[in-house]
Amino acid sequence: MAIASRATILLVVVMLVFVVGGIFLEVFLARRKAKWPGLVLPVLTFLYALAMALNITSVGDRFPWAALLGTLVLGNIPTVILLAIYFACREKQGRDKEQDKMRIEDL
Repeated sequence: MAIASRATILLVVVMLVFVVGGIFLEVFLARRKAKWPGLVLPVLTFLYALAMALNITSVGDRFPWAALLGTLVLGNIPTVILLAIYFACREKQGRDKEQDKMRIEDL
């Protein structure tokens, strides 16, 4: 029993490191001058969610529309979070550019 709980704790720690690392990577990429590097992770997570949705097969004579919709919605939660981080970082960068322009004009 102790081995299973140790493995579970290790798995949770590894997943937490990946999630936090992904968030830091998205913030780093979104703060770059070029806007495209910050869109790489959201596009990858969207493509992964799309691939998961395409793996849904019909069972019997009916197509599982609810499973498809659920997969698309739940699979794109990381995409929405990464896009929110991207737009928050880009908005701050845009405000900083406007303040710099105002400071230059004041001189």
